[in-house]
Amino acid sequence: MEIITEAEKAQIESRLAGLRANRPMLAERIADARALGDLRENSEYHAAREQQGLEEAEIRRLEDRLARAQVVDESRMGALDTVFLGSVVFLKDLTSGREEAFRLVGEASGAEDEDVVEVTTSSPMGEALFKARVGETISVRTPRGIKKFEVVRLGS
Repeated sequence: MEIITEAEKAQIESRLAGLRANRPMLAERIADARALGDLRENSEYHAAREQQGLEEAEIRRLEDRLARAQVVDESRMGALDTVFLGSVVFLKDLTSGREEAFRLVGEASGAEDEDVVEVTTSSPMGEALFKARVGETISVRTPRGIKKFEVVRLGS
């Protein structure tokens, strides 16, 4: 089960609607390419079929995610000192002393924000952060070993 916000659910549904709306255009593109003749050497036909296959696979993946996702009620997320989905949390690396900002998300948006690193709830960092409180020390298993962080504060 994946935990997502209402905004993330809307983003997935919008992407799904766009892919579904593209089905007739792809079918028309395939039909037009088929009408050109010999399918063995018809690159337009093969490209359209490949795109159709990729988009249908993405539709199935998004439908499956929505079916298994649990949407959280952001208004009932708890105290102001607890990390929940959508929270921006400032962590201090206990080894280096460096402070860094992370945002806990259900699905990485790919947004270009130099100041905040997005981590999903299913990642090792996300699992350690979820429901952590300000002042706590969390441990995260990384490929290079276990790293420890102090939850300094929550922000925006």
